[in-house]
Amino acid sequence: MPRRLNLPDSAAVATPDTGGKLHAPSAARNAEAIADLLAEIAPQNGAALELASGTGQHAVTLAARLPGLHWQPTEINAARRASIDAYAAEAGLSNLAPAISLDATAPGWGADHTGKSLIVLINLLHLISAPEARTLITEAANALASGGLLMIYGPFLRDEEFASDGDAAFHQSLRAQDPDIGYKSDFDVLDWGMEAGLEVAHVVEMPANNLSLVWRRPS
Repeated sequence: MPRRLNLPDSAAVATPDTGGKLHAPSAARNAEAIADLLAEIAPQNGAALELASGTGQHAVTLAARLPGLHWQPTEINAARRASIDAYAAEAGLSNLAPAISLDATAPGWGADHTGKSLIVLINLLHLISAPEARTLITEAANALASGGLLMIYGPFLRDEEFASDGDAAFHQSLRAQDPDIGYKSDFDVLDWGMEAGLEVAHVVEMPANNLSLVWRRPS
């Protein structure tokens, strides 16, 4: 997902922190709200895969809140994988594995990561193209165990409308960088999950005009 490296400053900001860590303000703001939701709806045991884990702030928060799940963070960017591992080392969580390299927009990866009880993607869908997003969802569906959940968090169009003027401006800044990226329709994304064989389980309003879209792989 190299297009993530060249986005407007507001898209994926991460600044150096201590001990090799990177700090993303958006992750600091939303990690607890996402953890609260997953603590209510996620399986309590099994294997969890986080796609495009970024700095690692989400990974340590989620692994701490859901200790019965074994968390595998992934990230295409080597500097961010190092940051994930630095956060993990600091947290000392036995259920959090070292980060691995994975391009979640590439076809075929789902077959190599099967049996997942939970797959999580946070704040990426608006930074990739629609075909890439569809591939990601299809591969995630292939990686889920029977009854497993896929949760995608981020900003979306609501019934083809922006939730705020700020969302519209951010979308336009993304499209100015790359006309293939930007906000996706919530209805379209839900349909892509169903086309991949998943059932819609939850649609949850989140802080700062974000949504969590959740599907279940049928048993």
